[in-house]
Order: sequence, then C-alpha cells, then structure tokens
Amino acid sequence: MRLRHADGTTVHLGYCTNVHPAEELAGILAQLDTYAVPARERLGGDLLGLGLWLAAPVAAELAADAGLRRRLRTELTVRGLEVVTLNGFPYAAFQAPVVKGAVYQPDWTTARRTAYTLDLARVLADLLPDDAAHGSVSTLPLAWRTPWDPGRADAARRRLDQLADGLTALHEQTGRRVRVGFEPEPGCVVETTHQAAALLAGTDPARLGVCLDLAHLACAWEEPTEALARLDAAGLPVVKVQVSAALEAADPTAGADPLRQWVEPRFLHQTRGPGCAHGPDPADPAYAADDLDAALDARLPGPWRVHYHVPLHAPPEPPLTSTLPVLRAALAGLFAGPTARADHLDVETYTWGVLPESRRPRTDPELAAGIAAELAFARDELTTIGLRPLNEVMV
Repeated sequence: MRLRHADGTTVHLGYCTNVHPAEELAGILAQLDTYAVPARERLGGDLLGLGLWLAAPVAAELAADAGLRRRLRTELTVRGLEVVTLNGFPYAAFQAPVVKGAVYQPDWTTARRTAYTLDLARVLADLLPDDAAHGSVSTLPLAWRTPWDPGRADAARRRLDQLADGLTALHEQTGRRVRVGFEPEPGCVVETTHQAAALLAGTDPARLGVCLDLAHLACAWEEPTEALARLDAAGLPVVKVQVSAALEAADPTAGADPLRQWVEPRFLHQTRGPGCAHGPDPADPAYAADDLDAALDARLPGPWRVHYHVPLHAPPEPPLTSTLPVLRAALAGLFAGPTARADHLDVETYTWGVLPESRRPRTDPELAAGIAAELAFARDELTTIGLRPLNEVMV
C-alpha cells in the first residue's frame, strides 16, 4: 500500500515474505496466492506491497534470465502486488527447523554475499513499478561479531566498494537506482547506530545506507531521535525501515515462566538489558545473552528486551509487553517532521510459525488475517502521524 507524506514523498508499506518458506519460483507464487492476495483483499485495497524474500538460488536464476524477470513482474501485477524492496539478509533456508547463527552466513567478507546482493538488485530493477523513485535491498550488518579482526574488516570494506560499483553500473545500464541498507542487529559486528556510524561512514550514500529494524533498535536500548541524528551526522541514509516490535519483560524474575514459553529452536532471540547501551560492548555478558534460554539460565538483570518479533497488533499477555513505544517514537522521528526520512517500510514479523502455541496461527487463512491485521496497524500508526493513504492504481 502507498501513503503520501506532506512533503509529497510516496511512502511504500508492505510485509516481508521471509515468513514463508518457499525458495523456488512456483512455490513463491503459490504462497502469494495463499497469503498475500487474501491479505490484500482483507485490507480492501487494489495494491499491496511486498518486501520480497528470494533465496540465493532463485535470485541467481532470475538475475540470469530477463524473460523470467518479466514473468515474475507480470505474476505480481495480476495479483495486485508490487515490489520496491527485497530482503537480502537470509541467504537461504530461513524457515528451516533450526536456523540460529546460520542466518549470518555467508557474510560480507565473502564473494557469495556480494554476488547474491547484486543478483537481487538486478532482479529488483526489473520488478520496480514504473513510477517508483528507486528500489532497496536490506542485508546483514557485515557479519556476526566473532570472529572479527582487521583482516576480515578490510575484506568486508573491499566487498562494499565492489557492491557500490555494481549498483552504479546497474543504474547506468537500466536507469533504475537500487540502494542497499545494512541492518544493525543484536550480536553482529554492527549492532547499534554507534557501530553503524563508525564502520559504515564513508560509504557511497547514493548506493549504501542503513536498514533500520525497529525491534533491533529497541533491543539495543537506543533512543530513536538520538539514533536518527547519529545516522544523519555520519552521512548514512535510512534506506529502509522494518516496522517491528520486540518482546519486553520489565521484571524477568517475575516473568520467567511466561518467558519460557517463548524459547524455541529455530531462531536466535538475543536478549539485552539497558546496561548494554552504556558500555563499549553491547554484547557484554553482564547485560546480554545471545539467546533467550541463555538469558534465563544466566538470570541477567532486568528489564529485558528480546529479539523476538511479536505481532504488532497483538501484544504479549502480561506481565510481558512489547516495544511498541519505541516503534511509535521511531516512526514519529522518521515521518512527523516536514520531510520524510525514509520511504520503504516493511512489516517484518517472520516468527509467526514459532510463536507460543496459544498465539500461533493454525491455518493459512489465520496467517493471512494476521498479516493483514499487522499491515492495518502499521498503516493506522502512519496516518496518525499525518501520512495520507493514496488511492492505489496499478501501474
């Protein structure tokens, strides 16, 4: 769906399809019929945006075949779907039974990560609506924090230079501009906007910037206005925003039993206390753990914020809460002023399938309804700030 900021910027809002497991084109299209089209119909619009996730093999196949890219664009159009952004963080197998730290491989020290990201940019250039100002691809924040040394840092910087050169060449060839946003995440080399400013400053701002995930921002205990000012000072544009909320426990001791229900085997759920925001190491084990069960076993001091994306419209049952106040403050910082500071937004709740049993969708229609409800929630938050929904016409 599309909204208009007071400055005239068209703001694109969609949902990220990394919640779905298919990694080949036929399966991806079937998933869109099962979830995206019903979600669009529930919302009553003619057009729904997707933050499309394409695993590396299908991205390479599409990048190599212009006819296949045209087919995918046609298939999207006939379903009332549009794509201005791709999620390039997970390389493959993101909904496997166990993902955990594998999601950070291959990282930005490798040629495979560069090739995958440029494949996605090539595909996106042909999927973009004719009237889209540009496209975006989100990616991991360089690497997991260990191992990391000057040699790996130098290798990553060379890869980023290659990426910027490749995006420039694509722009020259196609006339379509695609930017890549590095997504700070707990436990990674770039976990905070402080680290983004230190490690990504000096990259080409016309091609590279930051993907701001609002659940991750909350888990880092960052204040949104200060974080945005820090990125501005470093010359790092907000290429994309992932509209997400994290799990929060004001008193982990009192909430230990409810929190145990959220421990699950698929994803890492990095857990952070507010002390991590005040020291040089946001992963300091005095305040941080790399998974929720580890935090519970260590009895970290509270309060906690847990990297567990929870449905926006359905906060956890007390005594647990979510980080919606951070989400609202961040959206206000991005859009309440005279100028829109971003224009690509994804609702990214990829955890529907691992929620506690009582909160987990049991059928395909229930998941489609949940996706629609989150999008409606995000839309309403944006209209409260002052954005205006557009009459959506296919292009």
